[in-house]
Amino acid sequence: MTNDPTSADPAKTVDESIPPSALLIMLSAPSGGGKTTLKDQILATHPEVVGAVTCTTRSPRPEEREGIDYYFLDPGDFLKRVQAGEFLEHATVYGNSYGILKSEVLGKLHQGKDVILNVDVQGAATICARAREDAHLQHALVTVFLTPANFETLETRLKHRGTDSPEELERRLSLARHEIAQWKNFHYLIISTTIPEDVRRMEAIIEAERMCQTRSKAPVC
Repeated sequence: MTNDPTSADPAKTVDESIPPSALLIMLSAPSGGGKTTLKDQILATHPEVVGAVTCTTRSPRPEEREGIDYYFLDPGDFLKRVQAGEFLEHATVYGNSYGILKSEVLGKLHQGKDVILNVDVQGAATICARAREDAHLQHALVTVFLTPANFETLETRLKHRGTDSPEELERRLSLARHEIAQWKNFHYLIISTTIPEDVRRMEAIIEAERMCQTRSKAPVC
């Protein structure tokens, strides 16, 4: 269970110079806002965009593969990495820890790949803080907030999932109100409508960022 995620990590063996066109796309939304679906749609249709493998302390399920689905760490190793500041963000959920290594993201950006992260609002704030300490991450970072047009739509989505008790549903809705208020802290806002339209808007954001003057160069005349 304790394979080392940095053993095959290019960021540990190369310098951290990153192509200026590489994007770190950070997608966030309130619970039930559709960020996982949007991220999966982008990954399925854009081979130049990749995800980041998350570290976790939970045991692997039978179908999960080391380094593909997760990096599986024992709690002691995970804690050491937290203390060493190796994670862009990390959290504990239901007794298990999860985190995204900075080296995992930098390694893929160095290869010229665009990386998309799906994180909650708290994790997004942590990543933005870490990016302010690293010029490479700061240049690559593009933040996108996805939310339904109104709170009633979000409430309906959460209820239709049918996975939460009434108490848990109320907790999620209370948290969602706080999360939605953070939209002003992101570069872009997508008001969710349909999955195809959400994907189209995300694609427009990615395309616009690739054409940004700081990420590209005009032909030399």
